[in-house]
Amino acid sequence: MSLSNIMSIPSKILSELSKPFVSREEEAKVIVLALLTREHAVLIGEPGTAKSALIRRAAQILSMKCFTYLLTKYTEPSELFGPLDINALKQGKYVRITTNKLPEAEIVFLDEIFRANSAILNTLLTIMNERLFYDGYTEIRVKLWSLFGASNEVPEDPELEALYDRFLLRHLVKPVTDDRWRDLLKAAWSIEKEGYPRPGIIVDRDTLEKLHRAVFHVDLSPIESKLLKIFSVLESKNIHLTDRRKGKALKVIAAHALLNGRTTASTEDLIVLKYIAPHDVDDFEKVNIILSEELKTAYRYLRELDEIASSIREVDSYVSSFPTISSRFVEYRLIEIYRDLESTKERVLAMLNETNDDAVRKKVCEVVEMIEGVMDKIKRKIEG
Repeated sequence: MSLSNIMSIPSKILSELSKPFVSREEEAKVIVLALLTREHAVLIGEPGTAKSALIRRAAQILSMKCFTYLLTKYTEPSELFGPLDINALKQGKYVRITTNKLPEAEIVFLDEIFRANSAILNTLLTIMNERLFYDGYTEIRVKLWSLFGASNEVPEDPELEALYDRFLLRHLVKPVTDDRWRDLLKAAWSIEKEGYPRPGIIVDRDTLEKLHRAVFHVDLSPIESKLLKIFSVLESKNIHLTDRRKGKALKVIAAHALLNGRTTASTEDLIVLKYIAPHDVDDFEKVNIILSEELKTAYRYLRELDEIASSIREVDSYVSSFPTISSRFVEYRLIEIYRDLESTKERVLAMLNETNDDAVRKKVCEVVEMIEGVMDKIKRKIEG
C-alpha cells in the first residue's frame, strides 16, 4: 500500500475512536498521535471520564492485544508480568507465565500508574524505554506498541520524574461541560442498553507500521524557525522542556501533519506542543495561552469558535426554559439576546475573511447554523 493510499487512514481512526463518546475528541487525538509516533501518553484527570474505554476502543480498531490494570502500592509484579512457573522453578529455571499479561500486550493502559511500588515502576521504565522486560536472568522482548497511563494528578515525588518524563504526550482530561450533559446522558443510555458500537473500520498492525514510518517522511523545514521561537518563549515563561522532549516533539508535529492529510508540516501543527510542554497542571493553561498568542493561525480561531459554540448552547438552554412569553420583561430579555446573537453572528462570519483554513471555515458554518437556530427559536417564542 503506497503512502498516498494510507494518508486518509489516520483521520478515519480518529473519527472512529471518538464516535461513541461525548466531548472526547481531544483525548482521541492524543491517543492517535501516540499511536502514530509509537510513543506513550498519560491522561490526567478524575475517574469516570472514559479514559480506559477510549484505550480499549483504540485497541479494537487496531486489532491489537490490550492489557489494562488498576495499580496500587500493593500491586504485585506477578499481577502485571505473570506468575512464576512453579514447575520450571523446581528445575532451577526462573520463568514467568506471561499469557494474557503485560509482556504480551501491544497496547497497555495502567490506571493510577504513579501509585505503583518502586519495583513495578522501575520495570515499567525499562519496558517503556527499551521494550525489554528484565526478569531475573531472563530478558524478554515485549510486544508493546504504546503504553497509556492515567492519574488523578501530576506526580510530585522526584522519584517518579523519570517515569513521568517518558510520557511524551500529556493531556489534562476534564469532565463534560454542563452544556453537553444532555448529549452525555443520551450516549450513556445507548451504551448501557446496547454496549459500545463496533468500529466501522479495522486497521491492521502492518498498516499502522507503515503510518509510523510515514511520519519520518514529513517535511519539517517550514516550521523549524517558528518552533525554535516557541521553545524560547516557553523557556522565558519558566516552562522547561528537556532536550529529549524538544527532539521528540518533531515526531508529534509530523504525526499531526499526517493526521491532517499532509506530508509537509505547517505552523498549525505546532499546536501539539500543548501536549508536550506542560509539566504541572497549571502549565496546561499557560501553554495554551502562549500558543494562542504565538500561532496566529487556525488554532486561535478554532479556540474562539469553540468558546462561542459553548456559549450558544448555554443560550439555547436558557431560551428553551421559557415555554411562553409570560411577561414584558421576558420579551425584552429575548429581544436583547436576539440582538446579541446578531452581533455574535457578524463576528463569526468575519472570520471567513480573516482566514482560508478549511477547518475554520467548516467550524464557522457549524456555529452560524447554531446561532441561526437559536435566533429562529426566539422569533417563534416572540411571535407565538
